[in-house]
Amino acid sequence: MAILQQNFASKLKEYILITFGLFIYVGAWSLFLVPNNFVGGGISGICSIIHYATHGAIGIGTLYFIFNTILLLIARKVLGGGFSWKTIYAVVFASVMFDILPPLIPTEFIQAFVTPNGKMICAILGGALVGMSVGITMSQGGSTGGTDVVALMVNKRFNISPGKIILTLDIIIISSAMIFPSYTSSGEALSLASKVAVAAYGFMMVTVSGYCVDLYLSGSKQSVQVLIFSKKYKELADAIVYDFKRGVTILHAQGWYTKQEREVVCVVTRKTDLPMLMRYIKTIDSQAFMSVSTVMGVFGEGFDVIKDEPGFMTRKAKGRVSEVAAAERTGGVAPANECAASEQPEQPTEPTQPAQGE
Repeated sequence: MAILQQNFASKLKEYILITFGLFIYVGAWSLFLVPNNFVGGGISGICSIIHYATHGAIGIGTLYFIFNTILLLIARKVLGGGFSWKTIYAVVFASVMFDILPPLIPTEFIQAFVTPNGKMICAILGGALVGMSVGITMSQGGSTGGTDVVALMVNKRFNISPGKIILTLDIIIISSAMIFPSYTSSGEALSLASKVAVAAYGFMMVTVSGYCVDLYLSGSKQSVQVLIFSKKYKELADAIVYDFKRGVTILHAQGWYTKQEREVVCVVTRKTDLPMLMRYIKTIDSQAFMSVSTVMGVFGEGFDVIKDEPGFMTRKAKGRVSEVAAAERTGGVAPANECAASEQPEQPTEPTQPAQGE
């Protein structure tokens, strides 16, 4: 029984989730942010600045497509083709939706739902929806483009959360909004005080958004360790390895009360895969006893990758590690660290105590 294979159904599911996330993303901008002349972060924020400055003559969707096309040409080489194709789809879909969705939202709905709640509530709700939508898209290997692409490129090399990278870039973009003119949909120009207030709401929005991105991604990456006690441990192990595509470790145990030898199946998997795994185990052995525990971090093949911190090892230390590794491969002895020895200060010799009677 083969399950969870990378086939057309799984690919379709990924693109459906990306589409759902993008729909929320564009909807949050169209409903909460643009009607209040808010400036968010990322490429969407840059597009909104230009959109407001030109009295809406240049659509956000058009600008969104142009700027992201430039970034995608760079990201394709860094992040790989699979990511780029999903992001190309996301950029095209979002660009089209930015031009289609806003006219479809009734003005009465905006006035009844958005305006009475105030700009602060709009900033919080808009930021939460934007962050959730970005998290959904990124968890499926795609991106809404812009600073999300930059965040994934940096996160691939360094152990910096995407939310922090996006937040830093967004602060720069939102601050620049106070320099450029901004006009409402009715043609009224915003004063400097109004632009400062809009920037303050923008900072609040991207803070909420960055937090929601990290919250969603950390939740989707949580892993669990499952201990399975079953007499059919061989069938379970083979099924999990070959069908579920997860590694299995067999632990030899002894029941202290019965003094019977038993085998325990140990599996580490994503928390999102746990319901499927439990249903799968039940079909093989409905009497199996299972213990599930949450693990703090899992690193290795199929899970997270340990990333180097910038400047973690000095050049001299890296060279020393290479020498030791080379010595182990050749079966020799690693050379002594002459540099370190030469830098040691000479210890003063203590005077010899005279023997008794001298």
